[in-house]
Amino acid sequence: MAKVYLLLAALFGASGVALGAFGAHGLRGKVTDSLLEAYKTGVQYQMIHALALLGVALLIQSWGDRLSLTLSGAFFVFGLVFFSGSLYALALGGPRWLGPITPIGGLLMIAGWVALFIAAASTSR
Repeated sequence: MAKVYLLLAALFGASGVALGAFGAHGLRGKVTDSLLEAYKTGVQYQMIHALALLGVALLIQSWGDRLSLTLSGAFFVFGLVFFSGSLYALALGGPRWLGPITPIGGLLMIAGWVALFIAAASTSR
């Protein structure tokens, strides 16, 4: 799983920079300020969780492929896709029913941090 999470971290990091640039240069003046802020929040959380996923990949390489680390990475991936993805879609005119998906993504990200805490608490290193 370490390689998969490392590849996803790199993909999310690179696309986060690209999406941030698009938002800063391509959306300004084209969407409302509140939608632009939502978009920026999506980019910010994407970048933070790309780094978190990188950390999980490195911990798996160091500590081994533990269930808690595997779950942490999976929660980060799905949380990022649901949270940031729904904010991007809403900012770009997507359907309003995507709104309730955003907090589900947030809960998945929280679950990722809790799983990471469990992994850290259960290690002897």
